[in-house]
Amino acid sequence: MKTHDRIYNSQYEGKYNAKVAFPLGGLGAGMFCLEGTGAMTHFSLRNTPDLLNEPIIFSAVHIRDGNESIARVLEGPVQDWKIFNSRSTDFGGAGNGQTGKHYGLPRFAECAFTGQFPFGRVNLRDDTLPIEAVVTGWSPFDPADVDHSSLPVAALEITLINRTKRRLELIYSFHATNFMKIEDSEGNRVAAGIVPGGFILEQDPTEGKPWEQGAFSAAVDHPNAVADCSWFRGGWFDPLTMLWNAVETGVSQEKPPLAAGDRPSPGASLYVPLTLEPEGEQQVRLQLCWYVPESNVSTEEFDKTNKKYVEWPHFHKPWYAGRFGSIKEVAQYWKTHYDRLRERSALFSDTFFDTTMPPELTEAVAANLSILKSPTVLRQTDGRLWGWEGCFDLGGCCHGTCTHVWNYAQAIPHLFPSLERGIRETELGEGMDERGHQTIRVPLPIRPADHEHRAASDGQLGGLMRVYREWKISGDTAWMKRQWPKLALSLQYAMDTWDPDRQGILVEPHHNTYDIEFWGPDGMCTSIYLGALKAASLMAAEAGESAERIAEFEELYRRGRDYMENELFNGEYFEQQIKWIGLREAAPTGEQETWNGDYSEEAIELLRKEGPKYQYGKGCLSDGVIGAWLAHMCGLGHILDPGKVRSHLISVYRYNHVRDLSVHANPQRPGFALGREGGLLLCTWPKGGKLSLPFIYSNEVWTGIEYQVASHLLTMGCVEKALDIVRVCRDRYDGSIRNPYDEYECGHWYARAMASYGLIQSWSGVRYDASNRVLYLEDHPGKPFRSFLSVEGGYGTVAFDGNEVSVEVKSGSIPIDNIVKAAGG
Repeated sequence: MKTHDRIYNSQYEGKYNAKVAFPLGGLGAGMFCLEGTGAMTHFSLRNTPDLLNEPIIFSAVHIRDGNESIARVLEGPVQDWKIFNSRSTDFGGAGNGQTGKHYGLPRFAECAFTGQFPFGRVNLRDDTLPIEAVVTGWSPFDPADVDHSSLPVAALEITLINRTKRRLELIYSFHATNFMKIEDSEGNRVAAGIVPGGFILEQDPTEGKPWEQGAFSAAVDHPNAVADCSWFRGGWFDPLTMLWNAVETGVSQEKPPLAAGDRPSPGASLYVPLTLEPEGEQQVRLQLCWYVPESNVSTEEFDKTNKKYVEWPHFHKPWYAGRFGSIKEVAQYWKTHYDRLRERSALFSDTFFDTTMPPELTEAVAANLSILKSPTVLRQTDGRLWGWEGCFDLGGCCHGTCTHVWNYAQAIPHLFPSLERGIRETELGEGMDERGHQTIRVPLPIRPADHEHRAASDGQLGGLMRVYREWKISGDTAWMKRQWPKLALSLQYAMDTWDPDRQGILVEPHHNTYDIEFWGPDGMCTSIYLGALKAASLMAAEAGESAERIAEFEELYRRGRDYMENELFNGEYFEQQIKWIGLREAAPTGEQETWNGDYSEEAIELLRKEGPKYQYGKGCLSDGVIGAWLAHMCGLGHILDPGKVRSHLISVYRYNHVRDLSVHANPQRPGFALGREGGLLLCTWPKGGKLSLPFIYSNEVWTGIEYQVASHLLTMGCVEKALDIVRVCRDRYDGSIRNPYDEYECGHWYARAMASYGLIQSWSGVRYDASNRVLYLEDHPGKPFRSFLSVEGGYGTVAFDGNEVSVEVKSGSIPIDNIVKAAGG
């Protein structure tokens, strides 16, 4: 049931266009956002999030209609929430009337936004004006070409439409302050661009601060375009006042850059004179790019001598800095390849959206592809991908491509498989030591990690399944075999550490994505262990491992499955058996290493009554069979009794899915979902037994887990329940309160939300195994459908007419020797 009147996967208008901000940029190359009004915000071009960065930068149009002269910013009305929302430590911000903003300039009266990733379109209309305008923002995205998808570029295509039967004379213009300027630093300037209708905003580095270097280029492709590289210089509001005087009077100003040594220009402008024939239209293509080749972004290093973390003296360097030597090289490449890159991006977009998948699912998947455009993702010069968990306003949040968070993400493995294999190599290389201990977080720049903290059981064991997935997606058996010795070491460490008695379950305290340790066997982490054991036995056989070793994995899998299905299943769902006495690890009274696990005298007293803090015990955990979902995503089939898994998922839907949180008590982080909103709670205790201090996020709602559960329900044939979960989730991100293109958890553009990509495979039942060139149609109800498919060699559309399956390859190749309709087991 819908909770409001907006149609999913449609345009955002009216109240639903209050918070839209659509990321534009390259994979790991920085971004800015095109807002639903047409405004350009969130400028994060310096290799780190800078989400409050909203400089004066805008397009405008002057219209000469007979004797009437009109000027408007090519944006819709300023959203109400912005008027008293900006934070500032100086004279800017709401308290001083929004100094430094262009909010006071006249705009179009109406705006609406439509997203079709990687394209975002803003429609501008005003009944008092003779024209309409459409602003289409995009940046290259092509699963067949990871490097072109990583360019530090974006485009705005402005289409101006004559609504009258009269000829109109227009001047389109684009304006930007030099927002690349570092305050209190010299060496900033406005330079000429690579074409007459272009400019470059530059900042030189200062001594000892190479990361201050930065440049931003703007150019249009119109032969009559001119650039003003010399704005009026003055105090107070002089530059913007004089700039608007020119726009308002229809002056098309061409001014060369100021001479070296002069006081620098505050900004620059482009002007394009246009004639619109009656009911005609013209388009201007604004090509934007940036170049910040150095950064001061790194993660700390553990000093073993002094037992503390210290700064690392080397910093992240973006991939594009190893490909291009200057902003002019980037701008020239962008200009030369623009048409081809647009064609390829449009092909992907058209193919992706050529689906019969329900619109709420399509919206959820497409919206979270924006994470790949956000500062959550970095790509260093050797081409390897590295990620934060998400983005704070002024920096990355929780470093290191965190194994247990990125466990959920399904987009990159299918869209850019080589990058995902690189992440696996990093986890098994720089992220693992000679014992097989895998760090949760790999440092930046990528280098050998310290191993001062616990491994994450869910992340480390999930990694074995993900190597299996990468093998099947790529078909690269030789690559899998090269990883096998390290995988075997990783699994050995896991067995020795968490399952020393070889029961096939995790008993010893095991760290997980809830930032705590579970004590005793639980459905969540044990299900991941079972998937890892099954994946290990299959990879070991292919890698030529001994029969005894393979049998060990298979026997452990059988023991663990039997235990989980018979000892942890309560008739409805899987629970946790809390154990903390008689283990190899001593009771958690504070002497043992644990994150955020302080045991006061009161906590020790509680320990004696209930056991360790932060467990879930008899709770119904939304993640309670996540290993079975991850196994399905990886092509391992059913690793547990499907009936019991289905029962667990239905219980999660029955008990944890709440449509109105008004009376739900959440003393943790309420901003993800609260009040009259709905969502899937991480855990509930429908049979009683709730602990005084259950695990620390238990009362929260996380979109990545909502998608994980919905995706898993789809594989079990529970379509309406899955759709209901996704609808309630996306209703929170409908543009009225939250940005539809920014699902957050611990930071904006949170990586876990890419679990949404798994909805495609779960809904369609389509899975491609490149190792044997077989296309599987699994667990699908048999109804006709069309669905997107992306694999190592190409992408296209899979269609099922009720009898036959066909594949229309749109890019690259997808060699198929056989098509198999089968259950997911």
